[in-house]
Amino acid sequence: MIYYLHEFILEWAAGTAWEDSLSPLRVFRYISVRSIGAAMTALIFSWVFGPMVIRWLKDLKFRQYYADKSEQAGGTVRVTDKRGTPTMGGVLIVLSMDLAVILWAQLNPLILLCLLSLIVLSALGFYDDYLKVTKQDGEGVKSKVKLWVQLALGCSVAGYLWIVPETRPLVEDIMVPFFKAPILEGAALIGFGLVLTAIMGSSNAVNLTDGLDGLAIGCTIIVTSVFVALTYIAGNIKWATYLQVPYVTGASELTVFCAAMLGASVGFLWYNCHPAQVFMGDTGSLALGGALGIMAVLIHQPLILVIAGGVFVAEALSVMLQVSYFKYHKRKTGVGKRIFLRAPIHHHFEQLGWKETQVVTRFYILTGLFAGLALLTLKIR
Repeated sequence: MIYYLHEFILEWAAGTAWEDSLSPLRVFRYISVRSIGAAMTALIFSWVFGPMVIRWLKDLKFRQYYADKSEQAGGTVRVTDKRGTPTMGGVLIVLSMDLAVILWAQLNPLILLCLLSLIVLSALGFYDDYLKVTKQDGEGVKSKVKLWVQLALGCSVAGYLWIVPETRPLVEDIMVPFFKAPILEGAALIGFGLVLTAIMGSSNAVNLTDGLDGLAIGCTIIVTSVFVALTYIAGNIKWATYLQVPYVTGASELTVFCAAMLGASVGFLWYNCHPAQVFMGDTGSLALGGALGIMAVLIHQPLILVIAGGVFVAEALSVMLQVSYFKYHKRKTGVGKRIFLRAPIHHHFEQLGWKETQVVTRFYILTGLFAGLALLTLKIR
């Protein structure tokens, strides 16, 4: 499967070389100009078509009328006063991104990997959301099925990068923030694990963060802004050499992808801020999280996402700790105990009496601090 993926990407990239691109915007050569164009295109598309998508979702009755069930093992519930709000709004984000990237980016293998991953994860999320709204029980796709699909995607990406000589170092050489050289070389097994962790972990972490109006998309905007800078540096040999970070051929085009993601996310936040007119659902959260993970892998900095996405990490850890602690005590004593009042952790602060807008704004601030620390790693090496 990986071999055919490799051949498909090479043929597609060769057939859509920048000089032969069908894009009417190919006259623009500078990455900075095309990145701004991609961001503005995705933003305007989201703004213009947002109301139409929302009405379309309402007409199809793709609304969340169900109350999410509390999982006895961890109490991972979402607020239930959002019922009736359209969900699956992630289709607006993904379509806006795809349009902007096709118009403004050179379709090299790195861009195609991002687009393919985005489509796979958004399709998985769409199917999950569809089951939830049709059954109105909050179950959706079983978690094991989600993990298997994400695992297959992660293995395909890692396998492709490994079999191509030019991108093999992205898997075999292990980079760690604050270090200017790989701490391990030729460690393919560890590299495969990091690729899988980055893609699967980020996808699920953003999904868990999506529980309050504007929370997940706002944090995604801040983290994506960091990757706009990181991808530009990784794809520019002068900046990469000066800052002593890995130079990746073709990574500059990922800046256009990040800019499109940034514009689409800002446009969606316009309708998702409190009180939300639409939710992104798993359609958007799984895709956006996976996109962040694969971009971190493609610029040879998979662990930088742990810093930049510190809030996402905290959200995921809160669920893991809650579930593990509950099951442990239930097995030992017959009665489960919880660490947090509710998980993910943003619901814990709601239970403490924080208003929804307070939780969201303070999480934005924390995300900004983590983003600054991630950028600081460029100078402290």
